[in-house]
Amino acid sequence: QVPLVESGGGLVQAGGSLRLSCVGSGHTFEGFPVGWFRQVPGKDREFVAGMTWDTNKPYVSESVKGRFAISRDNAQKTMYLQMTKLKPEDTAVYSCAAGARSLLDLVTSYNSWGQGTQVTVSS
Repeated sequence: QVPLVESGGGLVQAGGSLRLSCVGSGHTFEGFPVGWFRQVPGKDREFVAGMTWDTNKPYVSESVKGRFAISRDNAQKTMYLQMTKLKPEDTAVYSCAAGARSLLDLVTSYNSWGQGTQVTVSS
């Protein structure tokens, strides 16, 4: 069973928008914070956004603040990343993560990951 399944990636022009979705299963999603990360070849995974379980408080990185928003629907075990005003430097493979036991912005905090979805922003 795949813990998390993403969808919604693709090719978009600079300035455009995309919404990524991530569906989880019960034991990977309920009760724990979730997050979105991105990675480009040759670089480490970068934290993009995270959200707590109890208060649904969002956290976003400085590089995407004001452009990206994270949300979650706990009843549907689904999380979203709404991306607006996209820039070519946002091009990356985006992965969702769940089950954080520690800081939201640390890769090592999470125990479940999606397979990743490619987002390409053309100039």
